[in-house]
Amino acid sequence: MYIIGENIHIISEKVKEALANRDAKFFQDLAVRQVEAGAQALDLNLGPRKKDGEEVFPWMVDAVEAVVDVPLSFDSTNLLGIEAGLKKVTKAQPIINSTSAEPERLEKVPLLAKQYNARLIALTMGTSGIPIAADERVNIAVETLIPRMMEIDYPMENLIIDPLVLTVSGCQEYCPHLIEAVRTLQYAWDPPPNISVGLSNVSNAVPNENRPLINRVYGAMLMGVGLQMMIANPMDIEQQETIRIIEERDESTAVGRLYLKIADRIAAMEEPQFDDVDPSDPEQMAIWKTVQILLNKVIYADGYLNQ
Repeated sequence: MYIIGENIHIISEKVKEALANRDAKFFQDLAVRQVEAGAQALDLNLGPRKKDGEEVFPWMVDAVEAVVDVPLSFDSTNLLGIEAGLKKVTKAQPIINSTSAEPERLEKVPLLAKQYNARLIALTMGTSGIPIAADERVNIAVETLIPRMMEIDYPMENLIIDPLVLTVSGCQEYCPHLIEAVRTLQYAWDPPPNISVGLSNVSNAVPNENRPLINRVYGAMLMGVGLQMMIANPMDIEQQETIRIIEERDESTAVGRLYLKIADRIAAMEEPQFDDVDPSDPEQMAIWKTVQILLNKVIYADGYLNQ
């Protein structure tokens, strides 16, 4: 699994404070810890930065490239700020996160990515927003995003399609469709595009104590349909262990066998079965209940594990 570390994110109060203070050591430590935990790239989500983006992004590149060699992903709507950051990159091929199928973004962002030889994350979202159905998201990729890349002769191997994970809290019906979108996108073009998702989006607005479980169960389901790239928290030890179990097909523990069974059933276009679970094991039951909300079989509630 290719993980783009998500932890440098403006939503974090600590990140906001460190950015305001231009605390390079804070960001360097966070960058190193993510890479040591398994991140192969780092997302720099600094927000729109309308006033100071052209200063902040180059400063961040200098700070982070001083301690790590991995690709940097520029996550912002400020194209001038992104370009200023791209000009400072000296180590690995950068990533722009992101464009959508909205005409103004699709006109400008791919050209910037091509100019600076950056990989580009493209969201399956048009002017009317994010569609629910898997085939509608695939159609945006095939009919709008990919043709635009071909029009400007953008290297297809640098394109990353993101079919958009939405939270199970409030957008529950999107969760199973996202799984099918990831499955289908791998057969929607030849050669198939790279596919990535923002994994932890699935647990946005969920109580903090439940977020890691929801993330790793959804991750196992997405690995079942072949996902090989995600923006995620590499410092979540249990999540990393779940990824390892599935990649190595480690059947040495009961919980590991359950995660493998979930991934295998999703791969076979089957629903996980209660017979796969040992009901006397609270951890397995928590995983099972999480599968049910992610498949939209049981209505999500914050206390779903106690139901």
